[in-house]
Amino acid sequence: MKEVCLMHYSNGNYEAFINAEKPKDVDNKSAYIVGSGLAALAAAVFLIRDGHMKGDRIHVLEELALPGGSMDAIYNVADQAYVMRGGREMEPHFETLWDLFRSIPSLDYPDQSVLDEFYRENRKDPCYSKTRVIENRGQELPTDGDLLLSPKAVKEILNLVMTPEKDLQDKKINEVFDDEFFKSNFWLYWQTMFAFMPWASAMEMRRYLMRFVQHVATLKNLSSLRFTKYNQYEDLIMPLISYLKKHGVKFHYDTIVDNIIVNRTEDEKVATEIKMTEKGEPKVIKLTPNDLVFVTNGSITESTTYGDNTHPAEQKHELGPSWQLWKNLAAQDEDFGHPEKFCENIPAANWVISATVTFTNDDIVPYIEKVNKKDPHSGSIVTSGPTTIKDSNWLLGYSISRQPQFHKQKPNELIVWLYGLYSNTKGNYVKKTMPECDGIELCEEWLYHMGVPESEIKKMAIDATTIPNHMPYITSYFMPRALGDRPKVVPKNSKNLAFIGNFAETERDTVFTTEYSVRTAMEAVYTLLNVDRGVPEVFASAFDVRMLMNAMYYLNDRKKLTELNLPLPEKLMVKEGLKKVKGTYVEELLKKYKLI
Repeated sequence: MKEVCLMHYSNGNYEAFINAEKPKDVDNKSAYIVGSGLAALAAAVFLIRDGHMKGDRIHVLEELALPGGSMDAIYNVADQAYVMRGGREMEPHFETLWDLFRSIPSLDYPDQSVLDEFYRENRKDPCYSKTRVIENRGQELPTDGDLLLSPKAVKEILNLVMTPEKDLQDKKINEVFDDEFFKSNFWLYWQTMFAFMPWASAMEMRRYLMRFVQHVATLKNLSSLRFTKYNQYEDLIMPLISYLKKHGVKFHYDTIVDNIIVNRTEDEKVATEIKMTEKGEPKVIKLTPNDLVFVTNGSITESTTYGDNTHPAEQKHELGPSWQLWKNLAAQDEDFGHPEKFCENIPAANWVISATVTFTNDDIVPYIEKVNKKDPHSGSIVTSGPTTIKDSNWLLGYSISRQPQFHKQKPNELIVWLYGLYSNTKGNYVKKTMPECDGIELCEEWLYHMGVPESEIKKMAIDATTIPNHMPYITSYFMPRALGDRPKVVPKNSKNLAFIGNFAETERDTVFTTEYSVRTAMEAVYTLLNVDRGVPEVFASAFDVRMLMNAMYYLNDRKKLTELNLPLPEKLMVKEGLKKVKGTYVEELLKKYKLI
């Protein structure tokens, strides 16, 4: 009799609090996980916690010499400075992420989970950006949070949300919106919060609008976001590594997986062989159907290069093992996706450079306090996400998290993270593109926009240490795509092979998030092991009338329905509709959300 797949979605807490029973024959199974980013580490945890697999039967194969994937943060000994390639914005409705970290002990507080620690830190020190956008060398954008969307632009947003994904294949954002939309503050806030570009996928833009409709009201102040106390590597990745090592999981570093051979018939796909190079030595692992394989296909931080104060990051790069592995898999079966859609022909108008600035004196502090209205040494989160420089040719943004951001950070040190979405244009102060700039020049450009007098910029930049990094694939998640370009988490008829991470396809969720990484890992483990416990569904924000009403109010800059600039026929429809709901629960809701 054919076994029924138990993987399903759930909501509420009925299934959230149960412990999954031990799957059939799990003691005879083992797992090989390609990559050691968040998705891979989450998969290993779910195999142990919910799949009851013994840790010593799990192997993590990592091409680098350390784990963490894109969620890295290190101290650069040579330059005596800190390096981060980015940070992930998180929010309360990352359902699978919090399901994961409720089970992981904190390293700083062993009697608490990582979720406990995270929750208490954000309750004590909530996010609230006092300055979201600046221009004219440190002057706050004077809009009072208005999104400045025209009625036409609001209608285009609604039209996009109402369009099925099948009708948005390979479409770009600038093919579904006109110039009026791109001139709005909504787009400025949205693109700099999520790293969207006009050429990005309209399909993904639609998912973001539906997934994060609850954040429309807080785009100006970023109060819906949550961040770890220290950097995300130390607060999220290191506790996962500790948990997995205590359970006996085996980590294989300096290990490149070159290919996974899949035996395909009409009814099933079975991975039979892993071809890899471990510490320079070619090896082959023979697989049976009981050997489960989880592949992190593709990587946004693959082929990263680094510079320093006096050297730009190298721009030349190889394709990288994670992309080559995906290409080798895709060559075997159409169900394994189309990696070339994401790693080739990336537009030049693109974010490819970020930089970490380490200041060792307080010369910059008065300018940060003036712009962001917070003391960066207070221990409180400073920017609460990105502060965007609107008139920067690079569309430069910066983020200053809670200081210290590293456990070993010294009291006199201050860390600022920089990025620019249009790195192919020349700067306003430094007349170079971002990839052409060394660390000092990147720092100078930022100091200029912060309002530092030009006579002081050079010295301040030289006194700091700025580490640029070049990431050729950092926005490849957003490349315009069609259905099938990303492989399903578990491809059709696959018996022991799954894809995990942000280049695998799951329902409704949005890439470039920690939640997406963990969700794909959970779905992969639950499917291949037939775990009888629900995967928490994506937060249903787009199906909650309260959130839709709230979003409507803020999309129209806090106007009531009767104040909207609508054509006469639509005005009459609104007027007639309000008469019909008078005295009903609908009228109560409209009043509560300030629409009448």
